[in-house]
Amino acid sequence: MKLIECVPNFSEGRDRAVIDAITSEIAAVDGAELLDVDPGAATNRTVVTFVGSPEAVEEAAFRAIAKAAELIDMSRHTGEHPRMGATDVCPFVPVEGATMEDCIEIARSLAERVGTDLAIPVYLYEHAALEGRRSLADVRSGEYEALAARNDAPDFGPSINASAGATAIGARQFLIAYNVNLNTTDRRLAHQVASAVRTLGTATRDSSGKIIKNEHGRTVFAPGRFDEVKGVGWYIDEYDRAQVSLNLTDSSVSPMHEVFEACREEATSRGMRVTGSELVGLVPLEAMLAAGDHFLTAQGRTTAIPVADRIRTAVLSLGLEEISEFDPAAKIVEYRFRGASEGLVAQTVTEFADVLSKDSPAPGGGSVAALAGALSAALSSMVASLTFAKQGMERTKPSMEAAGQDAQALKDWFLAAVDRDTDAFNGVLTAIRMPRKTDEDLAARDAAMAAANLGATMVPLEVLEHAVEALELALITARDGNPNSVTDAGVGAACALAAAEGASLNVRINLDGLEGDVSEIVKRHDVALEGTRALGAKVAAVVEEHLGTAVEQ
Repeated sequence: MKLIECVPNFSEGRDRAVIDAITSEIAAVDGAELLDVDPGAATNRTVVTFVGSPEAVEEAAFRAIAKAAELIDMSRHTGEHPRMGATDVCPFVPVEGATMEDCIEIARSLAERVGTDLAIPVYLYEHAALEGRRSLADVRSGEYEALAARNDAPDFGPSINASAGATAIGARQFLIAYNVNLNTTDRRLAHQVASAVRTLGTATRDSSGKIIKNEHGRTVFAPGRFDEVKGVGWYIDEYDRAQVSLNLTDSSVSPMHEVFEACREEATSRGMRVTGSELVGLVPLEAMLAAGDHFLTAQGRTTAIPVADRIRTAVLSLGLEEISEFDPAAKIVEYRFRGASEGLVAQTVTEFADVLSKDSPAPGGGSVAALAGALSAALSSMVASLTFAKQGMERTKPSMEAAGQDAQALKDWFLAAVDRDTDAFNGVLTAIRMPRKTDEDLAARDAAMAAANLGATMVPLEVLEHAVEALELALITARDGNPNSVTDAGVGAACALAAAEGASLNVRINLDGLEGDVSEIVKRHDVALEGTRALGAKVAAVVEEHLGTAVEQ
């Protein structure tokens, strides 16, 4: 399934009734899921984020644009943020299974509908632009007040709509709307910082201080420090401070933490201090993890820690809670879309053990095997982290960092497999209970049984194969890790062996239910099981050698 994100910005941030009326139009469309509504009183602007299928996001965007045009009168609008329409911008962003071409197609289709059916001027921008007018800053130049005097025709619709203004519709990569807070109320100083870091840069001046123009009468700019960054400085009354307001249009080119650090340097050079920062709308998980890892590394700490801790480091280091609480579940796009963690892994240890002890066949041994694998990887990560921080073992830092990172990823894989195994077994039960009244029923049931039995076999087979990786990590941490934690590595190996032997039993019991040639599955099983047993013996030997030395001392 293709998923598209849409992030329309509406020129209303104060009247909740208007905002709710617009977002209700989005929520009412089947297949569109409203993720975030972020109003700003000073900017008088609301950033909305929703996702859905291509057809759903186009329809939801059209209805929202229509409602905004009905309720917002641009002739009366004021706010800190540049704007030119009731729906100021409406970009589409590829998420899962979607491409930029999909977003371009949606943007152009929507633009034609808005221009024709709603009589609103539409300017296409970024990847959806038909020709040279790609930059949003160029499209919005002069804002609403200059629409009547523009000499360039919109791509769709009439030249002007006095009430609704004009709308920019585009296709782009994920944009991070990011504000850096300063300990000043001076907008001009904030704009100096913004100019220093943004792509456009700073207006150049001659020796007399006059802005230099080129032969076409346009200001000449000295490029800023980053590509794919747009920015201005402004003063926000509700915060009583100036901010550097930035749009990071491609965080893989200009990461959020690097831009933050540059703002801090530029502010310091002007006698100011960065006090924190603010995310408007949602942020990709990868951007938060990259920021967390940057600051952990700067502090000399390992990055091989749980994802939640890496995110928390980013939140603290970027000062993302200075103005309001930062809730990862609400602000990180992947978390908003996937929702809260559910299933067995969301339970406490006591709850899981209680469910396991009941007379239901699932969860059972397969889920326990996966859990044992997760515990093994967690112990390897622990030993790697303790070694990384141990004085006198600096030479092992690179290998321990790598082992810890691999262990964290493996831990998360095993945890997901806890529920995958139970889901696979429940799939078998569902297939068994399918009707058998007609030939069609029997054929459908047979097909479902074959697929379910294969799934119930493959999950434990993958757990068995990943147990090899868990034992390899246990061997590294036992051999090269902190000697005081060698027994922890040994317990990790024991857990991985338990995971392997348990998963093997689940593979073997399901083989009889498979159709066709199972020789490849049997081969994979035998190779992995033999590998885990050999690695387990190696870890045990290393642990015993350490323990024997300790006894002798």
